[in-house]
Amino acid sequence: MRTLLKVVTAMVVIGLAFWAYHENYRTQEALSQTERLQRDIGAARSRLAMLRAEWAYLNRPDRLRELAAINFDRLGLLPLSADQFGRIDQVAYPAAPLMEIDNAIEVSAGEDDR
Repeated sequence: MRTLLKVVTAMVVIGLAFWAYHENYRTQEALSQTERLQRDIGAARSRLAMLRAEWAYLNRPDRLRELAAINFDRLGLLPLSADQFGRIDQVAYPAAPLMEIDNAIEVSAGEDDR
């Protein structure tokens, strides 16, 4: 009986060791993947910062003004002036849709008026 108990105990220990070994490798893989994702996020943030700086550089007003002047023949772009703006009452808003009443509800006065 003791021999059987020792064999079962040894098998349980071997099984637990195998499980711990397997979990260690899974944990190491998860940590590697996390580090890889962190590096990818850092690289993406760096690219985004560079793209934002480039966008700001390309949208400088003096540069856009110069491009508009160069391409005036093709585009016909002119600077904004005050007479190009309208008043709010000149805007044609669509009319609100009217709801059709299918079932009329009879409204009666209070109970005292009967």
